[in-house]
This record gives sequence, C-alpha cells and structure tokens, in this order.
Amino acid sequence: MTEENSSEDTKPVKGLTVMGRIRAYFLTGLLVTAPLSITILVAWVFVDFVDQKVTPLIPKTYNPETYLPFSIPGMGLLIVLVSLTVVGMLTAGFVGKLLVRISESIMARMPVISGIYSATKQIFETVLAQKSQAFREAVLIEYPRRGIWAIGFITGTTKGEVQNLTEEQCVNIFLPTTPNPTSGFLLFVPKGELIPLNMTVEQAVKMVISGGIVTPPDTRPVEEQKVPQTSAKTYEDVDVLREKDGSPVLVSKHPIPSKDENA
Repeated sequence: MTEENSSEDTKPVKGLTVMGRIRAYFLTGLLVTAPLSITILVAWVFVDFVDQKVTPLIPKTYNPETYLPFSIPGMGLLIVLVSLTVVGMLTAGFVGKLLVRISESIMARMPVISGIYSATKQIFETVLAQKSQAFREAVLIEYPRRGIWAIGFITGTTKGEVQNLTEEQCVNIFLPTTPNPTSGFLLFVPKGELIPLNMTVEQAVKMVISGGIVTPPDTRPVEEQKVPQTSAKTYEDVDVLREKDGSPVLVSKHPIPSKDENA
C-alpha cells in the first residue's frame, strides 16, 4: 500500500448525516463490546457449569459456602484444578505408576472401552506432550485440488503402512473446517509440497474460524514478501493436458521395464 492510499484511508469520512454518524458510532461500539461480552459470558457459563457439578460433591463441613452468607464463584473449578494436580503428583511415584499400569491393563481387556480409552489417551498425550510439535505449526497446502490453497496444521510425521506405501516422506496434516475448527480432515502430504507459514497457530485458527475475515499481517521482511514461493499455473497446464489425453493419473509414457527384461 502506498503512502497516498494509507493517508486516504486514515482521513475521516466527511459528509455523513446525523443518522449516519449515529450508525457508525453504534457499529464501532458493537465491534468493541461484543467480543469482550461474549468472552466473559462463555467463561462465566463454563465456570458456573463446573461449580454446579462439583460444589455439591464437597462435604458441608469442608465447604466454605456453608459458613459464608454468599457463594464463591469458581470454587468448583479451583477444586478440579487442585484435584488434577494432586492426581498428577500421586501417579508420578512408584505406587502411582503401578496403579496406572494395573488400571490400563484392565481397560485393555474390555472390548469397547479399550478402544475409546486408548484413542483418547493417545490424543491427549500427543496434544499435551511438551516435546510434541502437534498443532503448533501452520502450513499452506493445495486442497482440494492444485491451485486452491488451504491452511493446515502439522500433527506429526507419517509412519507405518501409509509411509511405506508412498515414495516421498509424508507429513500428517490436520485440515480444519470453517467455522468449526474441531472437525476436519486428516491428510498425508509430501513434505516437499508444504509451504510453512510465518503466522502463529493462534492467528491461523482465528483466520479459519472467521472465514478469512480476520487476516493476520505478514510479518516477514519486505524482501521476502515480494518473492512468491509457489505458483499453480504449471499444475493447471499439466491438468489440462492430462484431461485432453484422457489420462486419469499422471504417468510416464515410457513403459517401465520389468524385472525379467532387466535380467
């Protein structure tokens, strides 16, 4: 953006009527207060929900609200946090680890619960592990076809049968949907086709949720911003040739010699 355009954008809009100014002020006030109000409301509903479920479980003798003329918001949430911390401390010892192994062996023998428990545990270990890079790097991928770009998140390196069947080194990519990023698709993308993004995961999630309305600024150096890293034109030309030839897959026109011919 040039200096002239930036100066024009900063100039106040002139010629507005009284109703126009009131409407502009109203929208500005709504833009400022709505996100804050919604955040406070969601936090309050969550805290109140936890309090209603946990506070009745506290014996009256140990419940501070029994001796106070008023309730304490967040008491249930505080108890949950303390309880989880205590459980973590107990399971860190030898006896705690032994009990965890026994409980896991019991869970593994139960037909339906074993699958749910193992999947849930693996997800939490992947997301909460300090050394894990899951959901911590945003990348740009071509999806659902060449020439169309989407934001994805690296969840790990592809291993096992999927990697053994592919020639290139692949990466597990979680592709979220808009505006609900909790649902999405699991893609196995060759590592060389990923374009790392300089934006943080939080910024990328905001962009996905807003449907592109909230766009983070490009914080890279100006020299890097002027140099594009990829182009879809080449792939589009190849796709056109492929469609004209009626070839469903891009393959070499020269037949690959069999092992018998090489021998």
